[in-house]
Amino acid sequence: MTRLEQKLTRFDLTLIAIGSVIGSGIFLTPAGIAQQVPSAMLILLLWVIGGVLSLTGALTFAELGAMMPRAGGVYAFLKEAYGGLWGFLYGWAYFLVVNTGGLAALSIAFATYFGYFVPLTPVGIKITAISGLVFLTAVNYFGIRSGGIFADVFTILKILGIAVVILVGLGWGDPGNIDTSTLLPRNAENFGGALAIAMVGVLWSFGGWQHATYVASEVKDQQRTIPFALITGTAIVVVIYLLINLAYLMLLPLETIAASERVASDAVQTVLGPAGAVFISLAIFISVFGTAGIYTMTAPRIYYAMSVDKVFFKKVGEIHPKYKAPVFAILFQTAWAIVLILSGTFYELITYVAFVDWIFFALAGFSVFLFRRRDPDGERPYRTPGYPLTPALFVLISTWFVINTLISAPYQALAGLLFLALGVPVYFLWKRKE
Repeated sequence: MTRLEQKLTRFDLTLIAIGSVIGSGIFLTPAGIAQQVPSAMLILLLWVIGGVLSLTGALTFAELGAMMPRAGGVYAFLKEAYGGLWGFLYGWAYFLVVNTGGLAALSIAFATYFGYFVPLTPVGIKITAISGLVFLTAVNYFGIRSGGIFADVFTILKILGIAVVILVGLGWGDPGNIDTSTLLPRNAENFGGALAIAMVGVLWSFGGWQHATYVASEVKDQQRTIPFALITGTAIVVVIYLLINLAYLMLLPLETIAASERVASDAVQTVLGPAGAVFISLAIFISVFGTAGIYTMTAPRIYYAMSVDKVFFKKVGEIHPKYKAPVFAILFQTAWAIVLILSGTFYELITYVAFVDWIFFALAGFSVFLFRRRDPDGERPYRTPGYPLTPALFVLISTWFVINTLISAPYQALAGLLFLALGVPVYFLWKRKE
């Protein structure tokens, strides 16, 4: 029987953890955050808090990943902790909307930024998006090494692009733009609600590091590599995000950031002129295209694991005899993502189920407590530091995110829960078929 091969190095997995987080969010969310929180110091503090929370998640998942270095990562954690149904529902949501909808959105995004250099009609944008996705599928079709090299190259390129923005901001920006005299904004109405909305933007920008767990079975020296990559990769993202927000604040007044639709472009143009807009468009294209490539590679390992467990199509569980990749899982994902691109409904779908991802985050984080209670003396190559506070903080914030969504967007949240519930009878149909 052909199996997945362990070919990813510590370097590869660390860049996958970084590249799966840094997409378009850090270029887009600062404006919305500044609109909600008109205080430079508080904005920086929110990014610090978001970084700390992401690290608690990475530290928690590091224990789980080292203990269960299996294909599908979070899928395996949920299945072992709560049973096959919860693992299936995670894969159900990821295949139908979360990852495929995310791929559709990323594809439209990189095609839109590509249109900055080659004018495209709306139809042309869709054709470019699909063509780019097919190219990424081909890259990952030829195995984990091919996909890993692509992730390495594009993650390094996006880091270099962001480094230029940081250097421009720190080198030519005005520290006087940052008001350090006050932390809380003056005359802020509904401050608690505004803070919560801003925090959602921060947490959304930090999302994605869990993708490193999906390819855990294809990593060399798994018990050391997985914790190192998750923790180091997330820590690097935290530093990058803090520095680039500092650069934004030094290059532009806070009011300008809040009113800008293209913060990164406007910030760099203050120093580089029109060439800055060209550079940022290229940087965002590289960043989004690289993230799409990683998502094309990682998530199919979830569907592959589901197929092996006989709760998904049998063909999806086949490994290419030469390239040692779950090629049918990759092709199946791309085909559905293309359908979503053509339908144009993926943005609505993502809105409905994005918060579902945080339900599984909370459950996966809580599983650390379950595993420790079930088998307190079991082998754990890596133990989460600060236990039980570290995973408890991650679980509490993930739960807060879910509750906040239920309150602020009840119709979308309930639609997402309904979509999740529809997966229950599908799971039992698969089990009955087995």
